[in-house]
Amino acid sequence: MSLNTKFLHMDLKNPVILASGIMDISASAMRFCIDCGAGAVVTKSISLEPRFGHKSPIIITEESFMMNAVGLSNSGVVDTIDEIREYKKMCNEPIIASIFGKTVKEYAEMAKKITVAEPDLIEVNISCPNVEDEFGKPFSMQCESAAQVTKVVKENTNIPISVKLSPNVPNIGAIAKACQDAGANAISAINTAGPGLVIDTVTAKPILQNKVGGVSGPAIRPLAVKAVWDIYEAVDIPILGIGGITYGNDAIQMIMAGASAVQLGSAIYYRGNDVFKKVNDEIKEFMEKNNYSSIKDIVGIAHEN
Repeated sequence: MSLNTKFLHMDLKNPVILASGIMDISASAMRFCIDCGAGAVVTKSISLEPRFGHKSPIIITEESFMMNAVGLSNSGVVDTIDEIREYKKMCNEPIIASIFGKTVKEYAEMAKKITVAEPDLIEVNISCPNVEDEFGKPFSMQCESAAQVTKVVKENTNIPISVKLSPNVPNIGAIAKACQDAGANAISAINTAGPGLVIDTVTAKPILQNKVGGVSGPAIRPLAVKAVWDIYEAVDIPILGIGGITYGNDAIQMIMAGASAVQLGSAIYYRGNDVFKKVNDEIKEFMEKNNYSSIKDIVGIAHEN
């Protein structure tokens, strides 16, 4: 029995990957996550120029969910290229570069620029829900716009791409299929849900400075599992399952729904930095108990029943 698996061309020591936006601001932080058991890492979503994001407070944590309005803060593509190169000197595990842009043209420029850093995969974030006031509706909301971004990114890089989709759509399978038809090599699902709103009942004001934010954590896991299920039914390319994964059983559900590997982020808050090892140990225990020999044996198995 082994947790070793493949995602596209990437050899993973296990299927549990650090999601974008959590402990990924520097090469040393990402290496730390590898040391804690992650099979690969994803960078923060990066833009052409540095962004400061929204003003504090930007994060709410509760027992069942987290909500953030970070606003895609990042150090820009030039600094991130350096961090990716530094990471690759320190670690053999794959690194995935997450990119975003305000316009289709910016996505094309980002793809071209980040390619020089030679990440193992480019994750194309077209689905952040907490910057609509600045960017307008995410490109992930319609088949046509999702496909348009996918196409221009593919035209400007020779690195495989995974398009990150939003749960806030009526038919995520159709959008995933449009991305596949436009050249996507994989799909990442889901981004945070919402936006949501939490009010401080003492001040009678929204807690976040931005008022609204993207919802993550355990509460969104059923939404994520359903999204992965629908995408698996619609496409022939592999899926990175994201959303509320906190325990090994959560990851197993996501894989059975169709994900070939999973990403976790908010679970670090709930279970500590060694959550990667904990989740992998729980996956391994499940596989041994149920006589599965590889992750591949579980991928999409729920569709057979």
